[in-house]
Amino acid sequence: MLKNYFRVAFRHFQRNKIFSFIHILGLSIGLSASIVIFVIAKHELTFDKFEPDGDRIYKVVMDFKFGDMKGYGSAIPAPIAPAIANEVTGVEATVPVMQFQGNGTVTVAITRPGTQQQTIIKKQAEIVFTNDDYFKLIPFEWITGKPGNALSSPFSTVLTESRAIEYFPGLSYESIIGREIIYDKDLSAYVTGIVKDLDQNTDFTSLEFISYASIAKTYRQDSYMMNVWNDWMAYSKAYVKLNRGTEPSSVTAQLNRLIRKYDAKSLEDPKNSRSFSLLPLNELHFSTTYAGYGQRVANKDVLLGLLAIAAFLLLLGCINFINLSTAQATIRAKEIGIRKTIGGLKKQLISQFLIETFCITSISAIVSIGITPLILQIFGDFLPPGLLQYKIWADAFSMLFVFVLVLVVTCLSGFYPAIIMSALQPVQALKNRITGGATRSGRLRKVLTVSQFLIAQFFVIGAFMVSKQIHFSINQDLGYRKDAILNFETPRDATNRHVQALRNKIALLSGVEVVSVGFSPPAMEGMAFGNFSYQNGKQENNNVQVNVRWGDSKFLPLYNIKILAGRNISQDRNNEAVINETYSKALGFAQPTKAIGEHLLEGKNHSLTIVGVMGDFHEGTSRMMMGPLVFKGGEGNIFHIGLASTNNNLNDWQATIANISKAYQEIYPSEDFTYSFFDETIANFYAAEQKTSKLLNWAMGLSIVISCLGLLGLVLYTSETRKKEVGIRKILGASVTAIVSLLSIEFVQLVLIAFALAAPIAWYAVDRWLEYFAYKTSISWWVFAGSGLFLLAVAMITLSFKTIGVARSNPIAFLRTD
Repeated sequence: MLKNYFRVAFRHFQRNKIFSFIHILGLSIGLSASIVIFVIAKHELTFDKFEPDGDRIYKVVMDFKFGDMKGYGSAIPAPIAPAIANEVTGVEATVPVMQFQGNGTVTVAITRPGTQQQTIIKKQAEIVFTNDDYFKLIPFEWITGKPGNALSSPFSTVLTESRAIEYFPGLSYESIIGREIIYDKDLSAYVTGIVKDLDQNTDFTSLEFISYASIAKTYRQDSYMMNVWNDWMAYSKAYVKLNRGTEPSSVTAQLNRLIRKYDAKSLEDPKNSRSFSLLPLNELHFSTTYAGYGQRVANKDVLLGLLAIAAFLLLLGCINFINLSTAQATIRAKEIGIRKTIGGLKKQLISQFLIETFCITSISAIVSIGITPLILQIFGDFLPPGLLQYKIWADAFSMLFVFVLVLVVTCLSGFYPAIIMSALQPVQALKNRITGGATRSGRLRKVLTVSQFLIAQFFVIGAFMVSKQIHFSINQDLGYRKDAILNFETPRDATNRHVQALRNKIALLSGVEVVSVGFSPPAMEGMAFGNFSYQNGKQENNNVQVNVRWGDSKFLPLYNIKILAGRNISQDRNNEAVINETYSKALGFAQPTKAIGEHLLEGKNHSLTIVGVMGDFHEGTSRMMMGPLVFKGGEGNIFHIGLASTNNNLNDWQATIANISKAYQEIYPSEDFTYSFFDETIANFYAAEQKTSKLLNWAMGLSIVISCLGLLGLVLYTSETRKKEVGIRKILGASVTAIVSLLSIEFVQLVLIAFALAAPIAWYAVDRWLEYFAYKTSISWWVFAGSGLFLLAVAMITLSFKTIGVARSNPIAFLRTD
């Protein structure tokens, strides 16, 4: 019997090739999206699940507020880790993690035994200062060395297996112990252990571990701000493992007492606050609020959005199947009537139709598995590293998911059509007089068609609005020039003499308008704060942390930052500052001119004279409000080069950049020259939104394809069943336009109903999404109108493939049909 079910199913597919193709294509798209997104979700949800006692591991994070500006971060003051170890109870292990800071990227030199030769390996990353407790958190497998005290002494280092092989190829692991490694030309450390690389999904990606005690024995004690409580750097982090039974709240309370003990002065102003909290390990990978510097974070909202898109696309495929299957009830009526007349049972008919659905879904799943690698390549921007080469057929768990998905889709898609068709009465079926269930299924087809285009319309509106916000964010008046500006960084140990020599060389090059040297550009990823205070003689000291930039006198003119009052800083003065309008108002000056000549105190004893007030500009993304900012005179190692932009000639720019690179290599012959364009930096601020836009564009395209496939199938069915009516109308004088309108009007009405339902839903979703932006575009009526007209046009084009052909056909051929 089962064999006969399959035989009949494939005979039916052969007789209805077009409908079978539409079924397979629609389900394949939905299944492919579901499989790919399942793979992504499975990958992201398995991060850091392998650590023993993971429920007791936390990351120390910090919330802060300065006036009206709030911030959150995983960076903390460096002294907090030793203070936790010495003064906080309930903590089993305290793990400071300080990212190694070298010449931009790390340079490692390995001295070969018995020779004077050194191998220089540039651009090494994932090197940290930490202690032995790190290995209590992360269960590395030790190859050689003593886990308990490998990092207890200064100038000791532990390598992962991959780094050991890279640094000492051909040597045994035991012979590597005791070898010297020189970091950044001035920090010597000796290998005390080697561990295997982690093969689990984890955010603990460090590959090389230098003893934390080394910092105190070098000049890095000051450069890493090891004794500074009121400032912190992005690369300073700490983790704790609590004792069993210890409540995180009790440890949090002790952490915040440390702030009041060691940094009470910075909290004197009631407008300012800082507090520590503990972020659980299982939230680390998904915390966008407390994302660490350089850490790849999986956004749960995006992940849920991906899952929703997969569900919608799969639902669209199922709707197509139900629509076309119930529409075919009239075509298969005689088959059903004959089967019932000769004794076919209802459950046998249901089984037959479910087998047919299972076969269609299985073929779709095979197609989906085959095209999954292609889809992974298309969505490479959304994928975590390592998934581009993922082979789903080699993963038993993923294949089990596909099998379960096939069964679920079979039930969702096939059960209702099977019930409808198996319920037909044999006499009515044989006479082609189908009522009741078929009539109800006709109403259901309309509801399902509206549902399809509602989902498609939602994606269309969403895609248009996300693109509109990205365009607004990038092209709004940012308060500075962003075009034709080149940025690059010199080595961190570069002397001021070398920097000035390079500056003078570049300034003489043709194609260079202006050269400025200082700190970061006006806008940067992350934030840079400085401690400034102002005393007006009447109020309490206004001591707040504000955004800070510094450079020479050409910095502000280069970026076309407007001076509202006063003047720019002088070239050779490092005791002058220009503040922005927001900071001027925060200091109590109603007019910018009133701030000129006043004095700020930076830190404890560095006085700055306010010589100008500049216009506000976006120092970050449009998601953040513009805050108080100080620009001061000072040296730096970041070059800002304004290129001649008269004609924006790409060839001229390439020649200029080549000359800049040549000048750089003359000063720093052993360093690589890397640069970036400032406008590209701004665009990268919105990488997440650009990915969302790309994702919505794909979802929009796929949902439209699936919906139009279903619409095409329905119009094929409608045209076939109304051939005689069309023939009679043409004989009576109906025009081609009238026939096309007759066959299309019902579907056009369904598309319009879908738009009316989708518009308020899309408006609400877009409005909620825009709340993440401090500066946002308007929700324009023309976006909705344009989206509706766009989808209506696509639907009309789809309908025209069949309706125009039918309307222009010979009516005699229709009337001759039986």
